[in-house]
Amino acid sequence: MAELTVRRFIFLVGLALAGLLAFWATHTAFGFLPLVVALILSFEGRSLRLAASALLLGFVCSVAVAIGYRNDGGGAGVALAEFFAVTLCIAALVKGKPTGLPAPATVPFSPTLTERSASAAMHRNPSDQTELIHEDDRRDAMFASARAFWTGVAQVMSFRLRQEDGSYRWTEITSVPAVPSGIAVSPLVGKDLRFVAGQTDTAVSDVDPVTAAKTIENLFGNGWAFDAEGRWLYLPAFAQTTLGRTPEEMNTSCDEGFIAWKQLLHPEEYDGVAENWLHSLKTGAAFNAEFRIRRKTGYAWARSSARAVRDVSGRLVGWYGTSIDIDVHRKTVDALHERERELLELVNVVPSHLWRLSRNGEPNFFNTRMADYLGVSVEEISKPGLSRLDAMIETAVHPEDQSNFKATIMRSLESGEGFSSRYRLRRFDGVYHWMSSRAEALRGKDGEILQWYGLCHDIDDQVNVEEALQRSEWHLQQLIDALPVRVCSWTPNGEISYVSRRYLEELGLTTASFAEMSAAAMEFVHPDDIPRVRASAADAIQNGAVFLSRYRRRGKDGVYRWTDGRFEPLRNADGRITEWYGLAIDVDDEMNVQQALRESEQSLQQLVETLPALIYCAAPDGKPIYRSKKLREFLGFGLEDKDGLGGTRLDGTLEAIIHPEDLGLVREKYGHSLATGEPYVHKHRLRRHDGVYRWVETRTSAMRDALGTIVQWNGVCLDIDDWVRAQEELGHTQRNLARASEAASLAELTASIAHEVGQPLAALVSSSDACQQWLSADPPNIERAQKALERVVRSAGTATEVVTRIRALFKHNNDARRKESFGLVLSEAGELMSEEAIRRNVRMEIESEPELPLVLIDRVQMQQVLVNLVRNAFDALEQVPSNRTLKVRAYEKCNTIHVEVIDNGLGANSEAIRPLIPK
Repeated sequence: MAELTVRRFIFLVGLALAGLLAFWATHTAFGFLPLVVALILSFEGRSLRLAASALLLGFVCSVAVAIGYRNDGGGAGVALAEFFAVTLCIAALVKGKPTGLPAPATVPFSPTLTERSASAAMHRNPSDQTELIHEDDRRDAMFASARAFWTGVAQVMSFRLRQEDGSYRWTEITSVPAVPSGIAVSPLVGKDLRFVAGQTDTAVSDVDPVTAAKTIENLFGNGWAFDAEGRWLYLPAFAQTTLGRTPEEMNTSCDEGFIAWKQLLHPEEYDGVAENWLHSLKTGAAFNAEFRIRRKTGYAWARSSARAVRDVSGRLVGWYGTSIDIDVHRKTVDALHERERELLELVNVVPSHLWRLSRNGEPNFFNTRMADYLGVSVEEISKPGLSRLDAMIETAVHPEDQSNFKATIMRSLESGEGFSSRYRLRRFDGVYHWMSSRAEALRGKDGEILQWYGLCHDIDDQVNVEEALQRSEWHLQQLIDALPVRVCSWTPNGEISYVSRRYLEELGLTTASFAEMSAAAMEFVHPDDIPRVRASAADAIQNGAVFLSRYRRRGKDGVYRWTDGRFEPLRNADGRITEWYGLAIDVDDEMNVQQALRESEQSLQQLVETLPALIYCAAPDGKPIYRSKKLREFLGFGLEDKDGLGGTRLDGTLEAIIHPEDLGLVREKYGHSLATGEPYVHKHRLRRHDGVYRWVETRTSAMRDALGTIVQWNGVCLDIDDWVRAQEELGHTQRNLARASEAASLAELTASIAHEVGQPLAALVSSSDACQQWLSADPPNIERAQKALERVVRSAGTATEVVTRIRALFKHNNDARRKESFGLVLSEAGELMSEEAIRRNVRMEIESEPELPLVLIDRVQMQQVLVNLVRNAFDALEQVPSNRTLKVRAYEKCNTIHVEVIDNGLGANSEAIRPLIPK
């Protein structure tokens, strides 16, 4: 039972005496009510529960007596039942108030439950634990929480925790401060908590809050007090000076609806502190908090704690507490936390895998990069029956590297020497990467190993590059040995750094210096070439220049073969020679091929020059780049002699050699070929060196590469002047012959017509004479005359048939007509006359509208008509000296196809053609 204070004892004695006097005056059980209430107020814990049980038992018995003895003594039973019921209600009202235990939410640390029995409840909300603690243990839990708050040391204690079924089980709780100290603390209270349950209740005191605050001030140098409503009662003078505020000024915040701390608190922390302070004012729970207090010089961190003061009746009358300046401590802790965070970030952002082993070799830390690479944290690496190190090796290290890796790391653990190894490490997706790991031991003052720190660097790309370089070096060596070349290198000091195997075998050496090797190489050079090769090599080495020489070298069979020798220096960034590289290649076959090519070229050149044609070549843009000797002699000038005559060499050349009347058409057709790549074929007049123009036929074709790109134009000019003139004479002769043939044919036709018509006419005359004679007879022979007339009729019919057949011979027959494309017929007629147009130097243009309708014509007769029209136009242009042009145009108008034949001949005046127009 708790020790009673003087005031509380006087109050309880007075209350008991009042109860006795009431009983004596009323002679009822209710007179004992003050006495029973006084006793209940003096009980705590188990005593209170026993008293409550007794009252409940008395109430049940009284009710039973009242029911069983309704007639005799029932009234007394009812009165006692009422007395016990009222007493129980008063006890519930008096002892049911809050006990003043601190709410966990007001303490800046989180209690951690540790189960002491298998059936204890786990994972409970810390804010609900105060109500779950046995009421006899709550006071001690409050002391442990306060100690952890003020000392910053975790407190471990044992208490009884209510389970879900209502029973209590012993449980351990660890109250951890905001910044754990890492110090192991023995349990504050053991299982036998009931033996200390009767400690002094400091919440009930006859000391007022200000007195208590001053007592705290004498101990800690600072103390303050609040009334029960949370208003300031007392604040030391030095604190008022430091804060720059008086209690009266700070209490004005309460009138504004805030707590009295309002003017001192940092805005970011006001809501949390206000919530805890209001909770303490309402429940009487202890107030513990860390927050920033505003001083004259600015905000500073402080640790504040307050406890409630109650009077003898348990009524809360005020608060006292103190605040300790922890600004330096808090800033130091924050700085340490920041440095720890920066260090952890540095460890995690380092482009390597960092890890740590215990002194026994067990992994206990992976940085983020390594954990992400492996796909597991260090805590997750485990296998039944294996240590964490063995599990790590078996899980992550390549099977082929496990034995060597384990042997290396175990050797380091045993000897304390640094660890270094290359191995393949398994990534989270199953892919192995080559790693280079190094580790060193961290030792204590006495040299004992505390931990191992290591890093693991991904060298997969490096290993792949090294392997590729090794393969490349091997292939290069094989290539050099397989190629028919001799390779060597040497330093400027004359030290041989490399000689190919083939070269050593040919020289008959195994190892040699630069001088020995040079002398051996000179023995194989043809005697006629030695002076030149030796002089060139010495000059190149002396001046640091490239040596390049072609000489004859004796082979194993004693035959000299042409060899191409070359060596040049390798220079560093400063231009200093660091090494010489030499190469000798057998080029005898190449020399033979070049000789054959030269002979072939000479033969081809002779062939070109002896051909009876004028040959030339041009660039892709038409620029002349070659002319055969015959063409140069024909023109009388070289390639570059006419460059100044036009904008380009091509323009100057064309203006100098093409007849002015042919120049325009040549430029047009040649330009078309250059633009489209189509072959060029044209007949024109070419100027000879003596100024005479001769007809030539020029043919040019494009030479293309493998991609189809034109690289050159090759052309030939054939002198056809004699042929053209012979063709002209032949044409004139053919025309005369045609006229003579036409005349002869007409004479034959006339004789034939006369013969055919003459026979029936002669018969007709003979029959007419006979008829006349028969009619002139006396008497007339009518019968004979009638027969003579019948022969006349038959002869006339025969003559008529002959004439009809002759007319049918010259009349067009519709059987040869078909639907034809007039544009195609016109184009074919133009092709038939193209050769004659070239011969007569006429520029002929054939033009027809697209999509002309089909017409019913005799194709041959229509072509003959068109040819006659064109030939007549040619004849009309004979008097035109130059620029002879002829245009044939077909077009549709009013459902009729019109053909126009237009030339630039002299024509005829209107007087000359008027008689030809029928009237």
